[in-house]
Amino acid sequence: MEIEKIFEVFLYAVPSLITGLIAYYFFKEHTKNEDGRRRFLLKKDIQVNALPLRLQAYERMTLFLERITPSKLLIRVIPTSSNKEAYESLLIQSIEQEFEHNLSQQIYVSDRCWSITTAAKNATIQLIRKACLLEKTDSADKLREVILTEMMERRPPSDAALSFIRQEVSELW
Repeated sequence: MEIEKIFEVFLYAVPSLITGLIAYYFFKEHTKNEDGRRRFLLKKDIQVNALPLRLQAYERMTLFLERITPSKLLIRVIPTSSNKEAYESLLIQSIEQEFEHNLSQQIYVSDRCWSITTAAKNATIQLIRKACLLEKTDSADKLREVILTEMMERRPPSDAALSFIRQEVSELW
């Protein structure tokens, strides 16, 4: 008789346990889905708010790269004397000031974009330094002429970075 009572209690308990486990499983899945939905909405909201900042950063990087393009840089920065070293220094200082002005933009652009932008800046500085070291460069005006001639023969370093920025911005949409 005692075994029958235990068996009877067992028969009543099994459906309750099964119902409890199913309820636990559904509740757990529901909570997981709700958490995922909240994260998705939060991420979407962050993206909506961050997109204008990212686009503005890409605009600033584009402006920086345009401003350090040697042909535009030489038009904007006029030599104060005929000393080529002083003009070289003035050009490099102008590039560095532009760069420092835009340092905070690295937060909003990808690491690769920032690296490419930095490489374009360094390549432009190297181009100016190499032009200054040439023997035919004996004055600030001659330095300008040599740099401009160099730019006619090949693309400026900032062009590759600008192409990369265009590609990266197109991927944001």
